[in-house]
Amino acid sequence: MKEYLVGIGTAISVFLVMIGYNIMPLVLFGGLAVVCYMFLNMQGVLRFNHLGSQNGKKRLKEVSFDDIGGQDSAINELGEALEFLRSPDLIRKMGIRPLKGVLLVGPPGTGKTLMAKAAANYTSSVFMAASGSEFIEMYAGVGAKRVRQLFNEARKKAVRQSCHSAIIFIDELEILGAKRGKNSSHMEYDQTLNQLLVEMDGINPDDTVRVLLIGATNRADMLDPALLRPGRFDRQVQVNLPDKMGRRKILEIHTRNKPLADRGCLDEIAAATFGFSGAHLESLANEAAILAMREQSPVILSRHFNEAIDKVILGEKLERKPSLEEVERVSVHESGHALLSETLLPGSVSSVTIVPRGQALGFMRKKPPDDQYLYTREQLEKEIMIALGGAVAEEIKYGNRSTGAKGDFKACWNTARQIVEAGLSSLGIVHADDLPQESLFEECKNIIVELEHKAVKLLLDKKEALFALAASLQQEETIERQRFVEIIN
Repeated sequence: MKEYLVGIGTAISVFLVMIGYNIMPLVLFGGLAVVCYMFLNMQGVLRFNHLGSQNGKKRLKEVSFDDIGGQDSAINELGEALEFLRSPDLIRKMGIRPLKGVLLVGPPGTGKTLMAKAAANYTSSVFMAASGSEFIEMYAGVGAKRVRQLFNEARKKAVRQSCHSAIIFIDELEILGAKRGKNSSHMEYDQTLNQLLVEMDGINPDDTVRVLLIGATNRADMLDPALLRPGRFDRQVQVNLPDKMGRRKILEIHTRNKPLADRGCLDEIAAATFGFSGAHLESLANEAAILAMREQSPVILSRHFNEAIDKVILGEKLERKPSLEEVERVSVHESGHALLSETLLPGSVSSVTIVPRGQALGFMRKKPPDDQYLYTREQLEKEIMIALGGAVAEEIKYGNRSTGAKGDFKACWNTARQIVEAGLSSLGIVHADDLPQESLFEECKNIIVELEHKAVKLLLDKKEALFALAASLQQEETIERQRFVEIIN
């Protein structure tokens, strides 16, 4: 193609000269276009080189598996795949086919990129990193060329640094490796994926430089089956949200350089942060330190961590102040949530606040006794009643409801739907895709209406405690666990 363009350009230039046309402006313009093309062509290599060079041997020493908490099983599974880089002779002796690719699957912020960097340090390998979006362009063939450049550059860099192995890390792999045939406008996506498959097939364990490809995604369902077959991405490592012990270890890692008043408070914080990823916990520790600095406190106290949890979940405090009527209604609303939560799940209320944060005018933070992954119908019904508590309390106090319960109702409906789809409702075992929408709607509605009546009865029996808690909340704005127990008793 290049030869044809050069020939056509030369012929046109000769013709223009023969008819007396000044071609110097065209020559200058063409030279500028060539320079721009060469510059853009180099971008593919430069982008990969930049991250790889920034994470060279000097910086990779700072990242090890000890710096990653809450992922012990994932690290052990990944470690087996790394043995062919560390001990190729033993692998060959045992007749084991080395793994060519490892796929890290998990939610955002769980440490997939850190694990890839730690793997490079663990194996003393060259580390090259790229994002899936860097390979996709509107111009045909560019993505495939960048895939070739990435693998070639990894091998060349390993030779220059006298390394016998290289690890290539591709984040957001679902962009590059999506199922083929879904993009009908042009075939650039498919060509790029095809090139990646070819490069993985060409990874030879007997090469001078042994290459391992590590991919990361939170949408493994979008990947092309050809990527996931044995011989390419041989192993999928689940990098899940950390459990309670994992969160405690992550908090310990991120507070090593921070002055804490009492490190024992990390146990309480780990228990109160169910569902937090490693990125959330790092942000939590950082926000707690910022709050302590803002108060000019020499150490970080437990209350700084508690306030940081609210900030990470909901956002920063808002400057705008609701009207007095809104404050009173929000106080009643949050008191209804808290009172029902304490009645149905004793010891579950950690704090109640009417300080606006993000999109919320108030918030009741629960303290789960332990991580929980399975629920009975009775437990799910309690969650629905707690979510309904705010609207029910408003109706008891004012005789009507407000739009503040919109998010609560959505949570109630999702939980009721979970009851139906799990086969815990009167419909018995069902399949969500085959269940008529009318039946699903009626069943969810019946569940919520029945539980709403129970919530009304419970709060009417505790009306005095409800109004006393709401009044105290209006005055104090935030009520912690100890003060909460005093009021309701």
